Amino acid sequence: MLKKVLIANRGEIAVRVIRTCRELGITTVAVYSELDRDALHVRLADEAYALGGQTAAESYLNTEAILDIIERSGADGVHPGYGFFSENTDFARAITERGVTFIGPPPEAIEVMGDKISARHAAEAAGVSGVPGRTDVLESGDEVVAFGNEFGWPVAIKAAYGGGGRGMKVVNAPEEAAEALESAMRESTAYFGRSECYVERYLAWPRHVEMQVIADTHGNTLWLGERDCSAQRRHQKLIEESPAPDFPDEVRRAMGEASVKVAEACGYVNAGTVEFLYQNGEFFFLEMNTRLQVEHPVTELVTGLDLVEWQLRVASGEPLGFTQDEVQRNGHAFEVRINAENPAGGAFTPSPGTITRMVSPGGPGVRLDAGYESGDTVSQYYDNLVAKLCVWAPDRDAARRRMLRAISETVVEGVATTLPADVAILEHPDFVAGQHSTNWVEQTLDLSGIAAPVAPAPAGGDETPKVLRDITTEVDGRRYQVKLWVPDLGDMVVATAGKSGGASGPKRTKTAAAVGGSGTVAVPMQGTIVKVMVEVGDEVEVGQTICVLEAMKMENNVNAEKAGKVTEVKVAAGEAVGPGDVIAVIE
Repeated sequence: MLKKVLIANRGEIAVRVIRTCRELGITTVAVYSELDRDALHVRLADEAYALGGQTAAESYLNTEAILDIIERSGADGVHPGYGFFSENTDFARAITERGVTFIGPPPEAIEVMGDKISARHAAEAAGVSGVPGRTDVLESGDEVVAFGNEFGWPVAIKAAYGGGGRGMKVVNAPEEAAEALESAMRESTAYFGRSECYVERYLAWPRHVEMQVIADTHGNTLWLGERDCSAQRRHQKLIEESPAPDFPDEVRRAMGEASVKVAEACGYVNAGTVEFLYQNGEFFFLEMNTRLQVEHPVTELVTGLDLVEWQLRVASGEPLGFTQDEVQRNGHAFEVRINAENPAGGAFTPSPGTITRMVSPGGPGVRLDAGYESGDTVSQYYDNLVAKLCVWAPDRDAARRRMLRAISETVVEGVATTLPADVAILEHPDFVAGQHSTNWVEQTLDLSGIAAPVAPAPAGGDETPKVLRDITTEVDGRRYQVKLWVPDLGDMVVATAGKSGGASGPKRTKTAAAVGGSGTVAVPMQGTIVKVMVEVGDEVEVGQTICVLEAMKMENNVNAEKAGKVTEVKVAAGEAVGPGDVIAVIE
């Protein structure tokens, strides 16, 4: 068994891996950016090392910094989590070439399946058909237009080296192609460090059903069960469940066997997920995620298996301790993602900030995988997943009602979250009947009644007594903790810490961003300007995009609420902005 594991990630997945390692007696090493200096995963790990930098590119995607910490810490294994370097062939190879165990598939398997284009070829060679698509890397929007004209609109542009909906854009008409490809490439680069994209047919009303597989180094490859992940917005999942509703057992077995074929076709080892689109009784290969999935807890709850434990055991060379016939699936499980987003009106606007209060639910069959606690700051520079709330019950409706109960006990204040939208989904008759698709949330679900949360008033208090606190410090880049008597600043400390993750750009005049018909265009959230779409003197229409704002790895259009002439442009690409900052004036 591995002795010391470095987790090359952050947030709830780093916390998740640390907890299983602790149960197995494995020492853990955390890495952190400047903004994550006091993050939960850093506090829980046995050792922690500074990467430096704030953005993902400066920190968690800094290969040399991570390799240096592996050497300095003496880690004999690296768990990549998901996102960042989890599906990066070069990173996996850099780890294994140093004689360190990569807790994931071999680099060669990532090379085949991490590239969604070559994955399609491999699946077809194994006899598993995919959605019709172009198998070349896109060079221009003209290629998207040619594909759409041949196969019909809409079409989907996808990141070749990523997953989870990042870098995916649906193109409804030829005139949207060039801008959509440019946006997809930017998102893909920001999240996966690679810009390559491809195009495929976009199915109108499919369900997203994926199959969990696991393989060892002794020739055993098993499918553990499916997850339905059809409740999505922006092609990113909100609610996952297992087993899939209204899903025939013969289709389940066929999909499981197809997943094993795909995994074996690329020499896969460790845990992975083969994703399919399911429509009218047929399923089509979508992609293979060569890593642990965000939604893996629902499979754990219905199978009783700890997938992280089996990742570690397989990486240590152990055989799987069970056969395909011995895989048991019992009851029903749901997972809802608690993302720092404001779902008011169905906008799902990113909502970075400091969590002033967080209360976890309890009771039978309830599990919360969180990457944050009260007082922690959700930064604009990283993914906005705060926590995953999971439940198990004997059947689907009991699990659904248990989830609603658990959500009602969950408190997250200081940032808006997707929980109100999760409730709307869980209570809707279409979802209750299992009659929803990947397009259902955005095309059918009415979220107009969801209002923006009201921030609670900060607690008062003038006394600053001395208290004994654990203080963190760094020596030669390694984190240490010491105890000191310091003034107890209470909420003042939290408020100051919250500001540290804010925009560092030039201050601008604040204004109410949502005033109808306003000629003052302001951003609704903290983020970074990636593209300015207008110049002084341009005539614009209502709804026309003024700039593209990146927040939490998602691109958001900031639009004009008034027609007229642009008289001022106050920002440029690359500038950081805060909520309410004025970016342009229209008269």
